[in-house]
Amino acid sequence: MNQEKQIAGLCAVGKYIQDFLEKDPASFNENDLEFETVLRKSENENPWFTQENQRFAMKQWSLLLTEAKLRAWLSAYRVAAQAKRVGLILAGNIPMVGFHDILAVVLSNHIPVIKLSSKDRQMLPFLLRLWNEKSGGEVQYETVEKLQDFDAVIATGSNNTARYLEYYFRDHLSIIRKNRTSVAVLKGDESDEELQLLAEDIFRYYGLGCRNVTRILMPEGFMVDRLFENFIGFSDVINHNKYANNYEYNRAVYLLNLEKFWDNNFVMLKEDDKLFSPLSVINVSRYSDLDEVKKFLAANEQDIQTVVAKAELGLNSIGFGEAQSPGLDTYADNVDTMRFLEVI
Repeated sequence: MNQEKQIAGLCAVGKYIQDFLEKDPASFNENDLEFETVLRKSENENPWFTQENQRFAMKQWSLLLTEAKLRAWLSAYRVAAQAKRVGLILAGNIPMVGFHDILAVVLSNHIPVIKLSSKDRQMLPFLLRLWNEKSGGEVQYETVEKLQDFDAVIATGSNNTARYLEYYFRDHLSIIRKNRTSVAVLKGDESDEELQLLAEDIFRYYGLGCRNVTRILMPEGFMVDRLFENFIGFSDVINHNKYANNYEYNRAVYLLNLEKFWDNNFVMLKEDDKLFSPLSVINVSRYSDLDEVKKFLAANEQDIQTVVAKAELGLNSIGFGEAQSPGLDTYADNVDTMRFLEVI
């Protein structure tokens, strides 16, 4: 396969997405109308994939699919001399979450054998077909219902699923991903604007991604009211039926159990040391010393995807509002997929 043509094709896909998002639907051409239908079908099949969240995901990808960013990413890696068949078992928790794995496999000169998630079966096939067209037929891939005839595998699932996958693929080179989540650490002097950006890290995709913040560590004396005041921009999440069902259920459980929590009618904050929280709930805790935070992060390193905090805290973190906009060189479970693909 010709990587130069693949890169050019990806840039064309990025430009197409950008134009589609900016175009007046009244001027849609035949291809645009097909893509619009794909997005509607995607939401019908998976109500979590609202038009807003699908378009947000596409926007983030359109910003990455530029020649400069693609070449900067790929410059750190060598292309495999011999093409191998790489099985991909994709997640479907947020729109296009498996696209990065597909790009990595194709641009490493391998052939992805793709098992789509039942929750995300519409967007990726359309974009793959478009990429192949824009690349002059240089993108070789397969979509399958069951993985067969492959040399390596990259699979994403829950912790329980991962144990099964590790056993099932024990004789193959593999990356098996498990549940992860993200945390935020507050210094205490965050501005309203920073806390509003934190809301993006929490509520985008309804909190279903591994990069969504589910635990906030805040200094003693920090006023919880400031969080609620600055989260109000996402209050419409409660209008989503599935989210509302989770909210009502978790609220009822806490009330029945006489548990302490704060509630603003669309999200609950609960003092809890757990890293993972139920949907519609954010676990919070207070710290008196930054060393406590560092120990917590170190103890939970295998379960944390990213940390959101001010850079001055020295926690190897990203900035507020950046959790849902990872770069091409940001890898799930912090395992370098491209390096793995170099040596299979």
